[in-house]
Amino acid sequence: MARMHSRKRGKHGSKRPAKKTAPSWLLYDAKKAELLIAKLTKDGKTPSQIGILLRDAYGIPSVSALCGKSITEILKEKKLVQEVPEDLTALFKRYAAVRKHIENNKNDETAKRGLLLTDSKIKRLVKYYKRAGRIPETWKFDAERIGFFGE
Repeated sequence: MARMHSRKRGKHGSKRPAKKTAPSWLLYDAKKAELLIAKLTKDGKTPSQIGILLRDAYGIPSVSALCGKSITEILKEKKLVQEVPEDLTALFKRYAAVRKHIENNKNDETAKRGLLLTDSKIKRLVKYYKRAGRIPETWKFDAERIGFFGE
């Protein structure tokens, strides 16, 4: 699939094994993994950071293979899910950083285009999350309010 704004085709990441079952050598069961996910969330980790930490430090290659559900589904059940999704928060941080850069470098046309593209991605993602019911219909992206994410 092509990239969103560049018309390029990138290399995909690493391939996961086709087998969707938990390996036999795994030390954790589903309950322990869910408790570990809840603990890491309370420590301030995002779902993607939790997945990387579980893979690298705890030896759990796939939470969905072990528990039968994703990390965000587990967090929804435990009512620990963030009000704004993680990918949207990352785009807010990028938007704030680029806007701060443009304040210092007013003639940087490439950065201005990057700001427009990031704004488009945010609006597209907000529209999707409203449709999916993940954020309220009244939620609105306010570029002036986003400044606190970058500092």
